[in-house]
Amino acid sequence: MSRAACPPLSVAPMMDHTDRHLRRMLRQITRHTLLYTEMITSHAVLRGDRGRLLAFDPVERPLALQLGGDDPQALAECARIAAGMGYDEINLNVGCPSDRVQSGCFGAVLMRRPAQVARCVEAMRGAVELPVTVKHRIGVDELDRYEDMLGFVDTVAAAGADRFTVHARKAWLSGLSPAENRTVPPLRYQDVWRLKAERPGLAIELNGGVRDLDEAGRQLAHVDGVMIGRAVIDDPWVLREADARFFGGEGSDLARDRVDLVERLLPQVQAMRERGERLGLLARHLSGLFTGLPGARAWRRHLSERAFLAGAGPEVLLDALDAMRSRAA
Repeated sequence: MSRAACPPLSVAPMMDHTDRHLRRMLRQITRHTLLYTEMITSHAVLRGDRGRLLAFDPVERPLALQLGGDDPQALAECARIAAGMGYDEINLNVGCPSDRVQSGCFGAVLMRRPAQVARCVEAMRGAVELPVTVKHRIGVDELDRYEDMLGFVDTVAAAGADRFTVHARKAWLSGLSPAENRTVPPLRYQDVWRLKAERPGLAIELNGGVRDLDEAGRQLAHVDGVMIGRAVIDDPWVLREADARFFGGEGSDLARDRVDLVERLLPQVQAMRERGERLGLLARHLSGLFTGLPGARAWRRHLSERAFLAGAGPEVLLDALDAMRSRAA
């Protein structure tokens, strides 16, 4: 029995993208869409700088921590740490196909070891009251039949996994780069739909290739939730109607338009400067904000030329808005 309802919409965990700067920005667009951290290894959580790796602003919630690892005891301790810090969910990465992840015996290679994944889930679920979820591929290498995925899911479900987020592409662990693994293997939505139909008691979320909220809505006819990824990086404003369409109403405190969003970020930018953080950490997430609109190129150029300079602050965003307006005019 799941300990939490499956959210209808979430933003995928993405390395080098879903950091605290992006998450805080997205909370000006949607209050309720589930957000994720980047994947953090269990070793890093236990041995690294937790303040730097795990700290977040409460405004970012609901927020899930995605972990990478294959040691049940280590993952259980990470889950306890995350629960103590206020995370809303623990997610285990069984989908990343990078060489670095494979060498650590976690990520997509774990689809070959469903019993070990089950032990990890069981340990984490026994350690915390938070939902413990799994993000995995539809298959890996030659283990790409629907029956292979079903066997994996059944084994891990028996350990108590609260939700399965299925990237509807298989992963090739050799021969394709991580970027190619996001685009080259064909999408097999029907297999994810079939999984939900044949296991109606499980919470099933679909990931892979969803580019907008219209497509997310269509997918929700077949599954419990939809995870959207690269489309948010290309243009974060794609989430502008998420709360109204999927969570029962839009909050009055959300950004009214793209310019309002930028203006709402100015205090955050000033605080970053006072802490000695470079504006570029946030500005890189804003590059695609005006995609397709007049002056978008001027906006991008101004950010790329000035946002990464030492001491850059709110004036850079304001000047970039002026440059965009002038170009559009």
